[in-house]
Amino acid sequence: MTAPSPAPRPPKVTAASAWREARELVWTYRHRLAIGFALMIVSRLAGLVLPASSKYLVDEVVTNRRGDLLVPLALGVGCASLVQAATSFALSQILGIAAQRAITEMRKQVQQHVLRLPVAFFDSTKSGALISRVMNDAEGIRNLVGTGLVQLGGGLLTAALALGVLFWLNWQLTAITLLLLAAFGGMMAVAFRRLRPIFRERSVIQADVTGRLGESLGGIRLVKTYTAERREQLVFARGVHRLFRNIATSMTAISAVGSVTTVIIGLVGVLLIVGGGRSILAGAMTLGDFIMYVFFIGLVAAPLVQIASIGTQVTDAFAGLDRLRELRRLATEDEGDAARAPVGVVRGDVRFDDVSFSYVPGVPVLRHVSFHAPEGSTTALVGSSGSGKSTLLGLILAFHRPDSGRVLVDGRDLQGLRLREYRAQIGVVMQDNFLFDGTIAENIAFSKPGASRAEVLRAAAVAHCDEFVARMPEGYDTVVGERGVKLSGGQRQRVAIARAILADPRLLVLDEATSSLDSESEALIQDGLRRLRAGRTTFVIAHRLSTITSADQILVIEGGEIVERGTHAELLAQGGRYRQLYDRQYRTERDRYVNPGEELAVPA
Repeated sequence: MTAPSPAPRPPKVTAASAWREARELVWTYRHRLAIGFALMIVSRLAGLVLPASSKYLVDEVVTNRRGDLLVPLALGVGCASLVQAATSFALSQILGIAAQRAITEMRKQVQQHVLRLPVAFFDSTKSGALISRVMNDAEGIRNLVGTGLVQLGGGLLTAALALGVLFWLNWQLTAITLLLLAAFGGMMAVAFRRLRPIFRERSVIQADVTGRLGESLGGIRLVKTYTAERREQLVFARGVHRLFRNIATSMTAISAVGSVTTVIIGLVGVLLIVGGGRSILAGAMTLGDFIMYVFFIGLVAAPLVQIASIGTQVTDAFAGLDRLRELRRLATEDEGDAARAPVGVVRGDVRFDDVSFSYVPGVPVLRHVSFHAPEGSTTALVGSSGSGKSTLLGLILAFHRPDSGRVLVDGRDLQGLRLREYRAQIGVVMQDNFLFDGTIAENIAFSKPGASRAEVLRAAAVAHCDEFVARMPEGYDTVVGERGVKLSGGQRQRVAIARAILADPRLLVLDEATSSLDSESEALIQDGLRRLRAGRTTFVIAHRLSTITSADQILVIEGGEIVERGTHAELLAQGGRYRQLYDRQYRTERDRYVNPGEELAVPA
């Protein structure tokens, strides 16, 4: 078994690049944000009417007995409240929708990018971790283009306006208060800078835990077979405890910020009692001035508490953007396709010219492989497990690129062709065939989405799917379950063969295409496979050597090198490695037939 190719290392994301990403995101939704900020300004100004009216209520209506001002003040406060309510509702609607649209677009962009990454990346990355990145990391965007950022700006605007009024009422008291608030602001900046890596680590841990949980649920039959429930519980428990410790650390930091906020507000209250009381006694402030001052101090203090909460959310958003940016900066396998030559119709002439390949540098899997597969021919690959057969097919499918040498298709270097156009003309039947959680007909039509029902049924008939589908109440509309779990291995393989037949490919890759079939089922579809191979260049890996006797050429691969080549008859006549493999398999099949109770007794 060959080792997976190491995943591309993501470029390091700096704080500057994260800020740039945030600016680009905000700029994309600048129109909605501008409307949001306008509504926010109106809302905040309307919110100043109630505390401002307190001075006139106390000094004019109560103290000076100005009853004529009571109704106008009440109407003014009532109208301001209605305006504040209406603008707040409009703000949440406009920016809430903008945030959800931004999250949707980000998820789409990341998912599109991920699907274009090379196979080596998926070999080394858990699917659950990728799902977490696509779905969860994008959620933080709502705090940048939703109400979070606007509320943060609104809080700062309110605080600035309130400070102006406070300086007008009592500049000495306000100056001391401002010093306390400045110290608090510095402390908040330090706290958020330290919180950001904690939130970033949380995303990583959550992705790991989600990935492992997805694996254990996907392999639930294997877990139960080997009674590994306890082991999986322990693995998951360790993961969620790591997550708990991270969350506990961040909660402690956030709680500390909240406690300091409370202390600052308490100190401001002490200042109000001492400084305000002395100012009233000295005649520098009226009672109405003092009450108004208390209200406006609240307008300064409230945004500070809000900043502590929203600032944490924005920090979390930046951590998510960091991880998404790392993913989006990975090079895709079709990068530069626009500059490559169009493929056109593939004839199917394939040539390997001194190809070497390694997953891990210094550990070659293929060594100086050269062969020619003419158009319309069938090439079979045989050899012991781990010899490099599947890797060779991976090079034909352009999943990997040679370390040296060339793979030529119709005389052109595969690396210079557009991948999407090339792969559109390939049909594949793998040993472990993947089916989606849909109907049998939908899975067959996956290779040709626009296919008619009649085309699907014709392909299914060639692959002898009718035999088992006819026994199902819903026929081809039967839902197969996740990964085709409701079908047997042989049934899944026949569906995969029908899928390849429907694609009508120019190149056909069969990797153990009949490995999950019993002898009777295999005999049924061999005729279909022969018809499928007609006129197409086909590459076959088969452990049952009896299925490849009609191949135009057979390549025997051992240790990453072609040690023998020729037709079935030629290789048998040579009496080399192929003859050894064939005789051993023949004796094994004979022993199974003669002594069915001793099927595991394979001769040395």
